[in-house]
Parts: sequence; structure tokens; C-alpha cells
Amino acid sequence: MPIATPQQYAAMLDAAQAGDYAYPAINVTSLPTINGALKAFAESKSDGIIQVSTGGGQFASGTSLKDMALGAIVLAEATHRLAERYDVLVALHTDHCQPDKVGKFLEPLLAATAARRKAGLGNLFNSHMLDASELPLAENMKLSAALLRQCADLEIILEVEAGVVGGEEDGHDTSGVAAEKLYTTPEDMVEVYESLKGLGRYMFAATFGNVHGTYKPGAVKLRPEILKHGQDAVMERYGRAAEFDLVFHGGSGTPLEEIRETLAYGVVKMNIDTDTQYAFTRPLVDHMMKNYDGVLKIDGEIGDKKAYDPRAYLKKGEQGLCDRMKQACDDLRSTGRTIFGTR
Repeated sequence: MPIATPQQYAAMLDAAQAGDYAYPAINVTSLPTINGALKAFAESKSDGIIQVSTGGGQFASGTSLKDMALGAIVLAEATHRLAERYDVLVALHTDHCQPDKVGKFLEPLLAATAARRKAGLGNLFNSHMLDASELPLAENMKLSAALLRQCADLEIILEVEAGVVGGEEDGHDTSGVAAEKLYTTPEDMVEVYESLKGLGRYMFAATFGNVHGTYKPGAVKLRPEILKHGQDAVMERYGRAAEFDLVFHGGSGTPLEEIRETLAYGVVKMNIDTDTQYAFTRPLVDHMMKNYDGVLKIDGEIGDKKAYDPRAYLKKGEQGLCDRMKQACDDLRSTGRTIFGTR
């Protein structure tokens, strides 16, 4: 099945909202990470989301070019071709794009989708994220509204954020922000709804203490009830149809009971990056340590080509990532719930 159409993607989000489950959204940087994610979704019979960050795009373009938009296009095109062989629906998304990167990341990607549509092809990406949470909320929403209009014209869903996800990801460090900014207020959520109402479909990354990365138990203070309070405030004023499609950032390392609690409050997408990075790297380290004399030419010896062939260890990383993503499907209750073939 090719990448989900705009209508199929909307149906995926509707099904998750109605069924109190969510899709794992994994950041990819390479063919092995794409293949590991696709394998996991297929084996779990789960639809899912594959996403590219600005840093991931830059990496994929190579150390010479360092072109984040080009790298994202390369990864997306590869995913389009590979996804055709699987019987689940997969959506393509871009992760955190700060305002100063819109011109060199989101705008070229929107132009690429416009060119594809003109040629009679499907969208390159299903959705994009604008992370303007560093701006005052009014400025954030002004920029979000302008970009949402552009996205809506191309049948693309926009993800926005209000409040700040703590920690560091792809060089964007928010570890020094004030603690209160880690929690989106009900008033903020009402303002987001009123600012974007009627402009197009969007997802909302409201923050409730989330932090990128993984930490020892007790280090991160999540308050999932914040999502419920915000949803209640918006729906009390504007009705059930105003319920947000929420996104959970910083999900790696979160206790299962807190993940499950957010599903009841409207979370339909959870980003997972740190845990899958470790799941990919751990088998590689194991391979290197067990085959030290083979991957290196020690004391003038010739090593073992079968050990240092990158395929020998990268396929182990792919499987490690696959296994962790299958756990994420179970945690988010998306396992066995693909809508492939029904919409």
C-alpha cells in the first residue's frame, strides 16, 4: 500500500480518537530505521507514522550537503516506495521545526508536495509540525494560522505546539526553561482552538511536563490530567466537535500507566525517538564487543569481512528497533487495529 492518502490519514486519526488508542510516530534517519519501522507496523498489524526531523533530514543528505529539506525528501521518497509492499497504512510527518527553520525546511517540503500534486502524484508528507512554542502564544498562533492555511490548501495536516517540551532534541535545547512553561493551561488550549478554528485540520502538542530523552523514575513529573482539563474547557465552550487530536512528545521512558491515561484524554500520536535510538544502537554495540578481533584488524591481522561488513550489524539494529516499535504499538493499543482495506 502506498503512503496513506489525505483521506486515509484523516480516517486513521478519527479511528484512534474514537477507539482510545494512538499511533507510534518514529523519527527515522536512514533506510535501516525506515525498514525497521515498517516491519514493526506490519508485524503488529498496526498503522503508524514515520517522521523526519530537521536534524534527521540534514544527516540523511550527507555530511557534505547538510541540506535538511533535501534529506527529508530523500527519506520520504524511499518510504513511499518501500511502503507499497506492506499491508498497513503509514503516514509521513515532519517533527519539530522552529520558526527560524521554516524557510529552509517546511517551505521547500510544501513546494515539493505542490509539485507532486501538479504531476498527478500523492502528497510527499501527510503532516508537518511547526514548533513555535518559543514565541509568545499570540505570535505562535499567528504564525501557526498562516502555515495552517498553506497546509490546508494541500490537504496536509499541521501539528502545532503550545507550552514547551523540556530537554534537548536535535540540538534544540529547552532544558533551561521555567518549570511552569512545561504545562499548557486550559486557557492556552482555548486560545489555540479559537485561533485555528475553521482554518484546516491540525494536531496539537499540548505539554504536561513532557521532556525529551529518558530519565530515571521520578525525575520527570508528568501531569496527564492537564490534557483532560484543557479538553474539558474547550468542549464546554464549543461542544464535543472541538475535541483536540493531541500529540504526546517526550514519550520515551514513560510508565505504561501514564501513557494509557493520555489515550483517554485525546492523544492520537506519541513520538518515540530516544528509546528507538537505543534499541537500534544496543545490538550494534553487542556485535562490536563480541566480534572485536573481526571488526578491527588487530596486531597486523586481516580481521573478518563478515564481521565488519556494515550489513552484518545494521540489520541487527533494524531488528532491535523493530522489536521496540512493536512494544510501542502494544503500549498505545494500536496493535491489530489497522484500517487498511476498510477506508
